[in-house]
Amino acid sequence: MTFADLLAEVLAAPGADRFGHRQHIHLTWLAVSRLGPAAALELVDTGIRQAAQAAGAPGKYHATMTRAWLELVAHHAAAQPTADFEGFLLAAPELLDKDLLSRFYSAELLAGPTARASWVAPDLAPLP
Repeated sequence: MTFADLLAEVLAAPGADRFGHRQHIHLTWLAVSRLGPAAALELVDTGIRQAAQAAGAPGKYHATMTRAWLELVAHHAAAQPTADFEGFLLAAPELLDKDLLSRFYSAELLAGPTARASWVAPDLAPLP
């Protein structure tokens, strides 16, 4: 399984006319569900980094946000295992909130170059 395989599956889903926040969560959920959190992190992190580079926008890659979202998805997937993405979202609708990370990170920390380049632990509250 490759990042491209997961991406193609997400983009083939009904309503996936663009790759927005919901599609990022879907891709992450697929990776976590199929590979487990550690392997999913490696696949998703590398895939997003390479996609941003290929699109000529390497600055869009954000290491801390990538890992934090993956940890949130993995937490909810373990707490409420479901066989399909829609069921997963019904059990964890807060993951559709693009601003969810603001519960854990200050805007200043997330905006900094260190958080963008490498993992930085939350400064407001620990991730579940």
